[in-house]
Amino acid sequence: MDKVNIARQFIQAIPHARDLGLELITLEDGVSVISMPYDEKLVGNPATGVIHGGAVSALMDTCSGAAVMCHPTGPAGTATIDLRIDYMRSAKPGDTITATATCYHMTRSVAFVRVTAVDSDTDNPVATATGAFTVEGGQ
Repeated sequence: MDKVNIARQFIQAIPHARDLGLELITLEDGVSVISMPYDEKLVGNPATGVIHGGAVSALMDTCSGAAVMCHPTGPAGTATIDLRIDYMRSAKPGDTITATATCYHMTRSVAFVRVTAVDSDTDNPVATATGAFTVEGGQ
């Protein structure tokens, strides 16, 4: 099975990814794009309708892991070592949030990723992050 299919199965097997409604857009050569449609059950502040930062964090983490797994020299498995997220602003209520992650460097034991989350205002990120992920059983 190729790395893209392994990464796709990885995401589909995560219960919280299903609960968040995560949808795979792109998985190829170390780049992953995943969207999270707006859902009232994910709202953190009922007064504003803004999606909870934890849901955005989970989206970015899952997208990053998928980027690692579909990297051409990627591992059979991965886990988050560190993910530093900078929240720039609240996502617009009602908007889908889309994360794009790139695995830009891979060593024998650690993969490095950059990820950005946006809503309909694609020029103004909701959040950005950098992360380090384990490299398990790489080929």
